Amino acid sequence: MSGRILLAEDEPRIASFVKKGLGTAGFEVTVVPDGPGVHDHVVGGGFDLMVLDIGLPGLDGFAVLRRVRAAGCTTPVIILTARDSVGDTVAGLTGGADDYMAKPFHFEELLARVRLRLAGSRPAPGPEVLAAGGLELDPRTRHVTLHGRTIGLSAREFALAEAFLRHPGQVLSRDQLLRLVWGGEPGSGSNVVEVYVRYLRRKLGADRIVTVRGTGYRLEPD
Repeated sequence: MSGRILLAEDEPRIASFVKKGLGTAGFEVTVVPDGPGVHDHVVGGGFDLMVLDIGLPGLDGFAVLRRVRAAGCTTPVIILTARDSVGDTVAGLTGGADDYMAKPFHFEELLARVRLRLAGSRPAPGPEVLAAGGLELDPRTRHVTLHGRTIGLSAREFALAEAFLRHPGQVLSRDQLLRLVWGGEPGSGSNVVEVYVRYLRRKLGADRIVTVRGTGYRLEPD
């Protein structure tokens, strides 16, 4: 697997270590050491993934992430930071990040997550357009409509909606969704599935995704 990665990291030692490792794995890595410089690079296009440090000078990673997502950029983002509290994790994920790693970290784990995110960002095989009950999603163009009206979804919301549309009317457990959308291990203590189901309900309608108590969630096909 190859691809272009933007590494937003201000610590030279870490930046050099990660760049060298990802380069050896076949990726092309561009390092940006400050917050203000990140936005122009990633929104300008051409990058397949961003590894984003929260503690950037000039503009912290949370602010960078908000601006990038507000600009409509859906490039997958892995947050890499010394902060590891639950609050920071939730803030990063709900702010538009696709994954979260706390420092110190093992490079092998970061590489695995990079590969997972890049694999997940590529269109999955299947019908050109997935549809159910007036909801249509095109995995190739990442365009979503509801009864003909365009719906703006973040990268993670899109992945979750796609998982539901590939299994309309089927109950998907929390663990299944963690694997399908986040590549996570079953039994994880994070409530990220619940958080993103709530986001989708706000955009697609409260009744479209049904909670099946004690089992999981189901997309109503009608």
